[in-house]
Amino acid sequence: MKYVSGASLEGVFNPRIESAKKFAEKFELKFATDNLETFFDKIDAVYIASPHHTHYDYIKQALKHGKHVLCEKPLVLSFNQAKEVYESAHEKGLTLLEAIKTAYSPGFLQLLAIARSGQIGRIRDVEACFTKLVSGDVRELRVDEYGGSVTELASYPLLAIVKLLGTEITDFRFDTFIDEHGVDMFTKIYLQYDHAFSTAKVGLGVKSEGDLLISGTKGYINVKAPWWKTQQFEVCYENVQNNEKFFSKFEGEGLRYELSDFISIINGNDKKGFKLTPKESIAISSIIEAFITRQNTTIIKA
Repeated sequence: MKYVSGASLEGVFNPRIESAKKFAEKFELKFATDNLETFFDKIDAVYIASPHHTHYDYIKQALKHGKHVLCEKPLVLSFNQAKEVYESAHEKGLTLLEAIKTAYSPGFLQLLAIARSGQIGRIRDVEACFTKLVSGDVRELRVDEYGGSVTELASYPLLAIVKLLGTEITDFRFDTFIDEHGVDMFTKIYLQYDHAFSTAKVGLGVKSEGDLLISGTKGYINVKAPWWKTQQFEVCYENVQNNEKFFSKFEGEGLRYELSDFISIINGNDKKGFKLTPKESIAISSIIEAFITRQNTTIIKA
């Protein structure tokens, strides 16, 4: 927030008041509370960074109180929930934005512009991977808090796929390793389009190269790990002498980009909304829901 103009960070809500107080003290906030009504009375907009399964209720309550909402990924855990909250925000004239920070970063936007320009021809395949090793008694690995590779990480590769190929998915399936607690530790997501294929790999218990590969009829684009913090990528051709490298800054952890766009949209700059549209966000939620409900899923016990 220190790098973003037009807004100030005032306070924090947490149902566990001691956690709220510690957070407020650490970041020098004006207030901390475990009462939502008190919280909403003192703010204009809310950033929701709570466990996945609580997002839907917090978004609804914030919109009911007339507050703009920036919510961490995954926005919600089903198609119907996503459709409902976006329609509610639209009806109330409020901004609702999903906080997938990659969507708002300069390097990723540059990548999309080049990929869509026809420079590598027609895109026929997208492969995106995001893995990190996690262990212990943590939220990411708790079934009762919707932990697992897909809910934790899939929003990023799915973002790349829907931004490059669109939301008109014709078929899908999942291959997943499930641990003894029922948590998916590594999952491959296959999405099919009329004109292209795509694969997303996510893992909390399996490590892989976190690349993004976009294959076209005239060439391909290779984005090295961590592609979700897009800082450099290479456009490659049959004749390697024609290859081009592109570089871009990715400041901090990327939060400033989504915060800046969030505030800009609230202030009336609707043009910023193309970076992650409601339709794209709803499509991502629907894919995550399909996995949660184990549609077209092959399960291997890890």
